[in-house]
Amino acid sequence: MFKYFPHTNKDIEEMLSKIGVASLEELFAEIPAHIKTNKDFDLPSAKSEQEIRKHMQDLSNRNEEYTSFLGAGSYDVYTPSIIGALTSRQEFLTSYTPYQPEISQGTLTYIFEFQSMICELTGMDVSNASVYDGATATAEAMFMAIAATKRNKVLVSSAVNPRVIAVLRTYAKYRDIEIELIETESFYTSKTDLVNKLNHEVAAVIVQNPNFFGTIEEFSEFEELIHNNKSLYIMNVDPSTLSVLKTPREYGADIACGDGQTLGIPYNFGGPYVGFMATTEKYLRRMPGRICGMTNDVDGKRGFVLTLQAREQHIRREKANSNICSNQSLMALHTVIYMAVMGKQGLIDVAKMAYNNAHYLEEKLLATKKFEKVDKQVFFKEFVLKSKVDLEKLNEYLLEKGFLSGLDLKQVDPKFKDLVMFCATEVRTKNEIDEFVRLVEVF
Repeated sequence: MFKYFPHTNKDIEEMLSKIGVASLEELFAEIPAHIKTNKDFDLPSAKSEQEIRKHMQDLSNRNEEYTSFLGAGSYDVYTPSIIGALTSRQEFLTSYTPYQPEISQGTLTYIFEFQSMICELTGMDVSNASVYDGATATAEAMFMAIAATKRNKVLVSSAVNPRVIAVLRTYAKYRDIEIELIETESFYTSKTDLVNKLNHEVAAVIVQNPNFFGTIEEFSEFEELIHNNKSLYIMNVDPSTLSVLKTPREYGADIACGDGQTLGIPYNFGGPYVGFMATTEKYLRRMPGRICGMTNDVDGKRGFVLTLQAREQHIRREKANSNICSNQSLMALHTVIYMAVMGKQGLIDVAKMAYNNAHYLEEKLLATKKFEKVDKQVFFKEFVLKSKVDLEKLNEYLLEKGFLSGLDLKQVDPKFKDLVMFCATEVRTKNEIDEFVRLVEVF
């Protein structure tokens, strides 16, 4: 057997013979010719390990680092250096599902801590151990509501991140679930439209806070409307804001979900991120995945075990709430260390820094006279302005200067022509903001 290739030519011949196929080409004959690759791959010849390392270093030296004022669901955040050192400790190296508690106490411990911290942030009673990301966590929450209410329609605010809405639609399509959008008014979810669309078919209402446009919404009046309709109330939230904003529990939500990327997880070229989900005790047994609990062993010492495992590996497949797995467990550890290092006051300080940076950026951009306000948006770290200049050319110019500018919202919807959404997180410095604004001013 080759070191990096699992099958020799002899292995392949034996397998093809077993299934009665003459060649690999015949095995894949069902694939239409027009979607097959019929050319050689542009791969270099074999290299030694040292040559490969040199090759990768040369490639990495071509990378350009940009100062980002772009958000829209992916954020440049502070990552304490201690996290890398701690996540590489041997207790945590294997992040696979800890079926055997006697050899998995490290993993079980941080899963328990993750659940506890998510509950404290959201105000909910119980949290599960990580789901893939914020979008799929929201989809899993939708499935919970469908199962709990036996209804098949879900109302989703148009102010929810469009990528989350796309995932919801994909999940819903193959379960015959109807998705209907609630309109927005000046980047706020329309209460009037919600009232008009609530009926006995609606299993759940899904909102986001702060929403996709950065707006901090006031959802207090939504709870009574939704619960009087016997629907579930689902909130997708940015956990880094919950140290200073009202929690999903305070809004009366039944399920809180979202992405933990803002809890110290760097860009990483697009991933991985980590989803979370928390709910009230009433819906505990509707949750997908697994829940870790604390107990005592035979010697009376504290220990951790999996107490609830509502997955197809543990119960009858048709009764399983989900088939989500544990590949994001290591990222859950990352967020646990971040929250432990930052502490309660640290999380508040980071949130305030992001808030102050964003409002300083807005003030300075408006002073350039290149932008104007479009509403009375109450925002956290992202905000929308109307541009008086060509956004495409401005963004190209700023990119050449080393800055990722705001998101041109017409890419999201053509009706948002000339609207741009900027973001400033806790890592942006006053000098960076001032230089960015100076470049905008001279454009």
